[in-house]
Amino acid sequence: MTSIVSATHIANEAASIASRYIAAWDEPDAARRRALIAAAFTPEATYVDPMMSNAGHDGLDAMIGAVRQKFAGLRFKLHGKQDGHNDVVRFSWALAADGAEPVAIGTDIVVVAADGRISSVTGFLDAMNLPV
Repeated sequence: MTSIVSATHIANEAASIASRYIAAWDEPDAARRRALIAAAFTPEATYVDPMMSNAGHDGLDAMIGAVRQKFAGLRFKLHGKQDGHNDVVRFSWALAADGAEPVAIGTDIVVVAADGRISSVTGFLDAMNLPV
């Protein structure tokens, strides 16, 4: 298999990689979300942040589905600039209702596999303003 991952390629594709990731998190339809997960993540991809962790397409799908249910009506959107080098991409996101202030802002660091899909995610919560 030829690797599509290179420092230049990742720098040029950082926004696209981040957009595919956010699309999976933002998709409310379970079947479409599952397809987006398969397209964006390797089968053994791992995810960890301060509040949760999981692995594999099934684990990611269950985790994202639970977050979508808990925050129904809110949308994930990219926040700021996406960048990358070597096999790593960094980007920030916001979770908010359309036209409202975000209830959460985070930064995720992803490692990109040779096939261009995400193999691991390390997430950080930068700000939380959850309703009481």
